[in-house]
Amino acid sequence: MKWDTLDEEPCSLSRTVAVVGDRWTLLILRECFLRVRRFEAFQSSLQITRHLLSERLKKLVRFGILRRVPYSESPKRYEYILTQKGLDLYPIIMAMVHWGDTHMGDERGRPLLHEHKSCGKLFDPVMVCSECGEVLHAKQVHVHAGPGRRGADAA
Repeated sequence: MKWDTLDEEPCSLSRTVAVVGDRWTLLILRECFLRVRRFEAFQSSLQITRHLLSERLKKLVRFGILRRVPYSESPKRYEYILTQKGLDLYPIIMAMVHWGDTHMGDERGRPLLHEHKSCGKLFDPVMVCSECGEVLHAKQVHVHAGPGRRGADAA
């Protein structure tokens, strides 16, 4: 596999990594889920160069993860808003946050706590089976080749 053609691979993970698989893009997405929307706010929060931030935002817009919405005409400025496609990345971001809280934390504890608005409780994200609701663990999942897979072997 070549890095610049990952988005053409018959693998959902490869195609996803092609779009969101670098550290700056993931951190930009984190900021989006924390309701950061403006270029200057991204730059200030992440301490990222203007050029790098601009390139990552353009890519996220090109792939339909963010949309640009003008908020000022003079000078022309935009907010970057998550689309439904972008919002669908939330479980991925939360899974990574949970992994970091579990495996990369220190004695100070979690840097952010997540509260479910509906019940008012703090929570840990968990992945469950869409059919039975049971919590999923890697050793409890069997992978089969799907219709979009080249060849007969499962990933």
